[in-house]
Amino acid sequence: MKKISVFALVFILAFTTACKSDKKESNTNTETEVENTENNTVTEKKSYDGGDLWVSLNPKSGSNVKGNVVFENKGESVSMLLTVSGLEPGEHAIHLHEKSDCSAEDGTSTGGHWNPTGQPHGKWGAAEGYHKGDIGNFTASEDGKATFTFSTDEWCIGCGDETKDILGKAIIIHQGTDDFTTQPTGAAGGRISCGGVIQ
Repeated sequence: MKKISVFALVFILAFTTACKSDKKESNTNTETEVENTENNTVTEKKSYDGGDLWVSLNPKSGSNVKGNVVFENKGESVSMLLTVSGLEPGEHAIHLHEKSDCSAEDGTSTGGHWNPTGQPHGKWGAAEGYHKGDIGNFTASEDGKATFTFSTDEWCIGCGDETKDILGKAIIIHQGTDDFTTQPTGAAGGRISCGGVIQ
């Protein structure tokens, strides 16, 4: 009888330990860490788990512009859906920038436009060339709100190809309009909202 009880106890302990180990492993892809940046804002870092990406946009340069961007894998393409408010009515430029660092009050900590192929700045798809971050312009309504969609097979999420992978980049909304000509920025004006794509 005692042998059966000891066996049962060992079995229960082994089973409990295995379950805890499995649970720990299953959580590694959704680990979240919150850290304080230089200007006392809070940045949330998440490890990418292979699903869609949701990125929060926060005001910069004294603006009230905030919203979110959702990136979604669709076969060989990536689609982007922007929802934003607090804008001045009219056209505004949106770009992907080099670094997923929105700590600077004016958003300059994100660096320049993401340009892994060394092309001149331009309109997306132009024969003369364009940055992989040159998304373009969108229009805000009279109440300062906007939605915008974009899709391309020139991006990927977490594929590891340095010329396509958007992980570790930032989304910037600019005060003005991209003229698709002025190098290397398109003369789009100040950076009024920023979101870091998870790394």
